[in-house]
Amino acid sequence: YRVSSNSSRLGVRGSESLGRGLTAIFQMESNVNADTGGGILASRETFIGLQGGWGTAKIGIFLAPYDDLHPVFGNTPTLNTSILSTASLWANGTQSKENGGFDARVGNSLRYDSPNVAGFTGSVQFSTRDASAGQGGLPFGSNAEEKRHANIFGASGFYRNGPVVVAVGYEQNNKLRGAQLDDRALAVAGSYNFGVVKVGGVYERLDYDTPSGSLKRDFYGVSATVPLGPGEFFAFYGRAEDGEGGAANGTRIGSASGGVTKGADTSADQWSLSYTYPLSKRTLTYVGYHRINNDRNANYSFNINTYPVVNGGNPSGFVGGIVHFF
Repeated sequence: YRVSSNSSRLGVRGSESLGRGLTAIFQMESNVNADTGGGILASRETFIGLQGGWGTAKIGIFLAPYDDLHPVFGNTPTLNTSILSTASLWANGTQSKENGGFDARVGNSLRYDSPNVAGFTGSVQFSTRDASAGQGGLPFGSNAEEKRHANIFGASGFYRNGPVVVAVGYEQNNKLRGAQLDDRALAVAGSYNFGVVKVGGVYERLDYDTPSGSLKRDFYGVSATVPLGPGEFFAFYGRAEDGEGGAANGTRIGSASGGVTKGADTSADQWSLSYTYPLSKRTLTYVGYHRINNDRNANYSFNINTYPVVNGGNPSGFVGGIVHFF
């Protein structure tokens, strides 16, 4: 049994018109641990930038374009994370960038988001992994990364037209895990809203350099969001296939619990079910169930509020919560 603040946050943001269609923008967002009273200032989406008819450019710490694909197929409509996060398997989501993950905020980042042109938008981002001081393990970089010129590049493209959303994302993390070791992720996602149900799907391939050769892993998932009474029912299924490639059997990208492993019987399945009920325009409550079935040589865990899992373990849990926006 656990009590968790999940994705609670507090922030300020604003803008200033500079004339001639140019606007200055800023945001500072901090995580808030309402259950323990903790939190780190400016630990979430924090940036300053310029915005105009040509698009938006900003500098700071924020999620990469690759992560923009996540809401297309997952994590909705609970508007929170908790153990229900659909990134338990996708993007090697339990891991930091230094451990081969692709679902984390990136410090020291420059990002450009294009304007909408006939339904098409695009984003590119670059991060220098220099040794800026950080708190609580925030992903600003380290001296070791700085010396080997580690960096992160990401890009995404979207097409939106009425009920249709199609997106592609790519990210390359260069030399974060070590010299000459690069990590790559490519994903395609889409959704269609039929009114009575919104259906989403995603396919992803992760590709890691290792001293003994490449390690690759495929992932795919499907979701359905159904209006039910005043609320919404959400269901998700995802599967991570066995790790394959030229890397030695047993090679792992990630920490002791979770991560991508090369070899037979390293696959996993994930199920997530939830119902979100609005109490008002600003307050909602939700209940849900999440389960991961690991094959005998896999030990994937929850993306949020994770805990150690032995090979072949099947973590599962029920969750109930309340969210208020102000």
